Amino acid sequence: MPLLPNRRVVPLVVCLLAACGRAQSPDETQQPCGSATCAAGSVCDPLAARCRPQLPPRCASGVAPQGPAFIERAAELGLAGVEGTRISAADFDGDGFLDLSVRRVGTAADDFAPGGTRATWLLRNDGGKGFVDVTQASGFVAPRGGGALGRPGEIVVWADVDDDGDLDAFTGISWTSTPAAGAESAEIVVNRGDGTFELGPAENEVREAGRAAPRAAAAFTDFDRDGVVDLWVGNGAVGGSPRQDALYRGVGDGTFVEVTRDLGLATRSWRSIEDLNQALAHTNAWSVAACDLNDDGRPELLSASYGRAPNHLWQSTDAGYVNRSIASGYAFDERTDWRDNESARCWCRFHRDDAECEGVPEPDLVACDSDQGLRWSHETDREPFRLGGNSGTTVCADVNNDGALDLLTTEIVHWDVGSSSDPSELLVNSGGPDVRFARPGNDATGLTRVHDRVDWNDGDITAAVFDFDNDARPDVYIGSTDYPGTRGLLFRQGADGRFSPVPPAEGIDSLASHGIAVGDFDRDGDLDVLVGHSRNRCEDQCYDTADVRYFENRVGNAANWVQLRLEGGAGTNRSAIGARVQVRTGGVVQTQEVGGGHGHYGMQHDLVLHFGLADACEAEVTVSWPDATRTTERFTVQAGYRYHVLQGAVPVAE
Repeated sequence: MPLLPNRRVVPLVVCLLAACGRAQSPDETQQPCGSATCAAGSVCDPLAARCRPQLPPRCASGVAPQGPAFIERAAELGLAGVEGTRISAADFDGDGFLDLSVRRVGTAADDFAPGGTRATWLLRNDGGKGFVDVTQASGFVAPRGGGALGRPGEIVVWADVDDDGDLDAFTGISWTSTPAAGAESAEIVVNRGDGTFELGPAENEVREAGRAAPRAAAAFTDFDRDGVVDLWVGNGAVGGSPRQDALYRGVGDGTFVEVTRDLGLATRSWRSIEDLNQALAHTNAWSVAACDLNDDGRPELLSASYGRAPNHLWQSTDAGYVNRSIASGYAFDERTDWRDNESARCWCRFHRDDAECEGVPEPDLVACDSDQGLRWSHETDREPFRLGGNSGTTVCADVNNDGALDLLTTEIVHWDVGSSSDPSELLVNSGGPDVRFARPGNDATGLTRVHDRVDWNDGDITAAVFDFDNDARPDVYIGSTDYPGTRGLLFRQGADGRFSPVPPAEGIDSLASHGIAVGDFDRDGDLDVLVGHSRNRCEDQCYDTADVRYFENRVGNAANWVQLRLEGGAGTNRSAIGARVQVRTGGVVQTQEVGGGHGHYGMQHDLVLHFGLADACEAEVTVSWPDATRTTERFTVQAGYRYHVLQGAVPVAE
């Protein structure tokens, strides 16, 4: 793969390829590798042009156990009583096992007294044996204002903000009106390195202390590639009026400074229909993401909007950001025929002289006795900005293994609103320098679903893209929640690129699934899944409690895999957020980025990147680091291992 002009390959020991690439014979003590030699127990890696350890082979058997792909094990792992639909995962104590943050909906504080109501859980993974509640003991929710109650924090995303080698957090609160004097605010929570936390600087613009700050999502990124993580925050509405999203530049000590307008990210209030149709007005954010969509080393910024309003996509440039929401195809789809909306049909029954009402059919599914109480404004609901979707989460992922990050969007769609309401679907990246997506549609991709009731609702809010069977093809999980008949939907990608549904009994059986975290929690070589459960509208889809549910993967490690834990060196943020990794096995090239959180109210998966390798026992890896010159390194890895990849050093199996 040719290098882009702004990439710099780290100079390493030159290796004569003719002398490399063969395994060491038992009687050899050294192996030539150009001007260097590889001692016993190591071989020359021609890709990296340096020696690497020769590890015992761990090629998988390829034989998966009979039965479902996942089994539910929440109670036996200590998760009984843990309730929440805001879920993020990170190894905050650095022991190599993935920990959890779970939050309930709303700005609520924890009462740790016996019988008190809980809202937040920080759960330490006890070596894969179970989860331990350390919320109070760790100081993670200790209040700035003092008192016995825990500090609210509905949004939690993780990164090393002070470059000291451990993960810190942003905790966000959604104040939709001016909070009372002395109320808690958003915070940077600094990791002390021993599993405990303290509050970051009080003088910090990201806190917005004392202000109405309707935070709905956050993502760490490094937009300027200066080696210090920054923070992209999506805002909802105050008093019914959406508010400006915000970008904060990290200083490096836990302090963040707002730079939104300086970088061209300013939007306008909801006053002009023209502004709304051109995606120039604020989003009513329910989700954000930061990922490099045109492979130029700089992250694009995305904000997904609830309320059938345009989503925003900001493309990075040398000077800042430009609004390509409409031009990219991300703002909304091109389905704009509103005439199958049942409320619109009812309106037009009584107002045949209104614009475009002539020829609109009679309603099919609703009683229509008057024009009162309809979910329809004939003046505005025919406008493009109102023919988009109710967007929950946007996931960046290279779904088709072509090297460009695609998008998976989730959307709430109601049975009566017709085809103009955007569905959850894949947006396929064209791969050009100016970001543009095609929407092939769910019939083409296979992400369709069958509704067994007339009054159906797709309550899709959260989702994930991950390779659960390690066949080197990403799969899709969509959490559909809050409405009768909804459940989690697992789709497996086939060799032809189409998706097919995995029946609940064979995959993940979870009703009203809302919130998700993915990672190899038990370190056995495949990806496990933790999901939340919503009881907002109970009919036939509610369990007795809102406990989270843990699904252990049983089949993935029958195929080969490799995991990469990246650590940035000089000039790169220590968490390596924004690093782009490609893994090649034969003719298949998989691409992933290290993410700093995304989605609805702070979703985050493991910073360790997991790649299924199918039947390959070895893989070639290319890492493009998010530093000023986009340093690139290449090396070879063996299947069945997790590697610590320190920038500029030989990867080490852990």
